[in-house]
Amino acid sequence: MKKRILILVLLAIQAVQSQTKDKTADALFDKMNYVEAAKLYEILIKNGDTSKEILQRAGDAHYFNTQMQRANQWYAKLLADYPNDVSPEYYYRYAQSLQGVQNYDLAKKWMKTYSEKQKSTDSKAQNFSQKEITIEDIKNIKPQFVLENLDINSAYSDFGPMFYKGNLVYSTTVDSSYLKTEKYGWNDQPFLNLQLGIISASQSNVTFKERFAKDITTQYHEACVAFSPDEKTIYFTRNNYNGKLKRDNKGVNNLKIYSAKAEENSDGTVRWGNVTELPFNSDDYSVGQPSVSKDGKKLYFVSDMPGTIGLTDIFVVDIIGENQYSNPKNLGEKINTSGREMFPFITDKAIYFASDGFLGLGGLDVFESKFKDDVFNSPNNLGAPLNSNRDDFGYIINEETNKGFVCSNRKTGKGDDDIYSFERSCVQSIDGYVFDAISTNRISGAMVTLRNQENQKIEETVSKIDGRFEFNSNIDCNTPYTIEAAKDKYTANTKTVFTPQSSGITNVPIGLDPALVERNNGILKIKIGIIYFDLDKSNIRYDSAIELNKVVLLMTQYPTVVIKIESHTDSRARDDYNLQLSDRRAKSTRDYIISQGIAPDRIESAIGYGETQLLNNCSNGIPCTEAQHQINRRSEFIITKI
Repeated sequence: MKKRILILVLLAIQAVQSQTKDKTADALFDKMNYVEAAKLYEILIKNGDTSKEILQRAGDAHYFNTQMQRANQWYAKLLADYPNDVSPEYYYRYAQSLQGVQNYDLAKKWMKTYSEKQKSTDSKAQNFSQKEITIEDIKNIKPQFVLENLDINSAYSDFGPMFYKGNLVYSTTVDSSYLKTEKYGWNDQPFLNLQLGIISASQSNVTFKERFAKDITTQYHEACVAFSPDEKTIYFTRNNYNGKLKRDNKGVNNLKIYSAKAEENSDGTVRWGNVTELPFNSDDYSVGQPSVSKDGKKLYFVSDMPGTIGLTDIFVVDIIGENQYSNPKNLGEKINTSGREMFPFITDKAIYFASDGFLGLGGLDVFESKFKDDVFNSPNNLGAPLNSNRDDFGYIINEETNKGFVCSNRKTGKGDDDIYSFERSCVQSIDGYVFDAISTNRISGAMVTLRNQENQKIEETVSKIDGRFEFNSNIDCNTPYTIEAAKDKYTANTKTVFTPQSSGITNVPIGLDPALVERNNGILKIKIGIIYFDLDKSNIRYDSAIELNKVVLLMTQYPTVVIKIESHTDSRARDDYNLQLSDRRAKSTRDYIISQGIAPDRIESAIGYGETQLLNNCSNGIPCTEAQHQINRRSEFIITKI
């Protein structure tokens, strides 16, 4: 597995280890020759040296090579013998090794211990505190994937798939001996090169076709590629090698991203020329694992360059022109943690990546973060069976077919890292924003509730400062849901949404009316109490002024609102009398509102309708109760413009 972790050399492999007294073992370890180093450390332990340093390095040598059973053995002894004398990172690694052997109950305990011992500002510690999401939550994620192991997999590392002209380019150690038979000490496997495989019609299997891009192949590692949308430019990861292997001042050979251009031969075949090192590479840190946006304008990659939050982070640059790029930008703490974020794959809907800095099932898990306007949502773990207790990474997908490929070193595979095809069941998500239905301003702090068709609450969230909300629960396709938004001083609103039959994001804007506004058959009215007038009078009483001040308040808060005033009476008294009285009262009401500072042109009209618009059957000569007559005596403030 670490053949591809090397693809971002984890230089930092967290230098929490101390040197031991065995220079030979330490030299092998420092060169990342973990297979041989582990053997020597275990001989030392067998001979009685169980010092903290030896136990740390014995555990690490296995941990970095994903031998979790052995790593767990030595970490358990380390924490038993030196519980108060080790870095919090070892509590984390022990918890990860417990997940690697599927002891999730004990792993949960040690994750919490790690979170408590680590500083509170550490994002990884916060993610592993399990205060909001627990291991049980991850284990209970609804399965979305069906995986199949590919024919191209070998006993060694096969990983790093990428679509190319309807086929698959991938990284492998197989068939690399035509250049160099030496094995790489990290995991005792040959160096990596690129192959081209033919994807079957069902997209469930891949068969080997030929070595890919021999023009860019060296005697060291080439892996993890991406292509421009027209597939005429390749971006690939390689050792810092240009005829000579270069190392930094610590003796580490870092990784770099290179580009090359497709040049068509006379026979129609393609050769890759004009190999160019990207300008943001460095001899002092690693850059690798590229992914190009669908519009070809952005290049995402992984690095441990200055400005990195954790061991390795995901960065992005704008592709400006021929070998011209903007300065690298860290994707920030929404995506990156103090752990490892690796293997990004960007689509026009989401970014997919592997991480061990968020709570997961063990090792690297695959996460999905949907985005809009370059703003990424909180990542979601994609759950089992895509993720396992080992490392799962290198996820790519055709979102139109919901089919793709992912890599894993799970025990059920053929070798070290294997590539699996998958089909993802239809997956929907719901997001949106809450807004003031009158001003259209976004509303923050609204409680937004998602319910299923049985009216059972699935999830609650609070709208953000820009009014946006998102639900992280598993949302079914082709299914009805209701969404309710509520906030003080607003009338709650419920919307029904029927999710589509294909995967995607269903966006649901929800407008809230101010509490003083009511809707009736599409008509907006300002909702206040009864406006009382003295018998045969039209002057504004004190108690009526209190109610009319609510109209003034709303029109002040919403300076674009225009209203019309309608005044009505019951059927008692003569028709013409009621018509004149109601008209005087409407105009008196208008004058009062204007006297409180509302511009006259914001009152479109003020008209009395007498008994011509009764709300019930209490017309002339029909016996009715006082309560029935009261329904017809009303003043209405109808909003005509907002």
